[in-house]
Amino acid sequence: MAAQSLNCPNCGAAASSESTRCGHCNSRLATVACPSCFGMIFRGAKFCSHCGARADRLEFSSKQIRLCPRCQVNTAATVIGKTELRECPRCEGVWANAESLQKICADREQQAAVLGAAITIAEPGSTQMEAVRYVPCPACKKLMNRVNFASCSTVVVDVCKAHGTWFDKDELRRIVEFIRAGGLEKARTKQIEELERQKRKLSTAQLAISRENSNAYASARYDAPESIISLAAGALISSFFD
Repeated sequence: MAAQSLNCPNCGAAASSESTRCGHCNSRLATVACPSCFGMIFRGAKFCSHCGARADRLEFSSKQIRLCPRCQVNTAATVIGKTELRECPRCEGVWANAESLQKICADREQQAAVLGAAITIAEPGSTQMEAVRYVPCPACKKLMNRVNFASCSTVVVDVCKAHGTWFDKDELRRIVEFIRAGGLEKARTKQIEELERQKRKLSTAQLAISRENSNAYASARYDAPESIISLAAGALISSFFD
């Protein structure tokens, strides 16, 4: 959807609907509010500019502290549709615990199965190499792993296996698009193919070892009588000089 000219609700300056902050007063303009694609929506908008779904965002107070791993400020507790998330008010990053992310994946994959994969999975393009920075998990503070989501999404996210996943700005929306395009099914197919390849490779190696052992055993059987005869002949010759 083309960017529109809107006004900042704080200072009145003109701003693009693609902007997340006002270029004049730096007020926050957009938040994750779409319960369908988890895209960022301009504050006050009733519908998502990415997919057209009705905005549905509820912020609530929470005693649980979950610091943004990049900004180190407490994230805001929000419910997008029926999914509970934490969002950083500075960098717009999103924290999804393991349960929330599992629900997002399952629901969007079900949508893909019902509606059909109308979106094409984006092929990896030429991107600039960025310095890898490992960030701490908002829950346990241990450094998270950098993971290419589903191994083939081309979206690299920060994962704490025990607690959840951190998505930088707009990454969650890209992941949802990937899932809707059948990305998880594609990833599973690739995983099965790789397991089958490894299985064939192991079977070939086991067969080669079995053949080597059989050849060694057969050689030992044929060599044994010759060895015995040689030993006997040597003993006989030695007896001539006793």
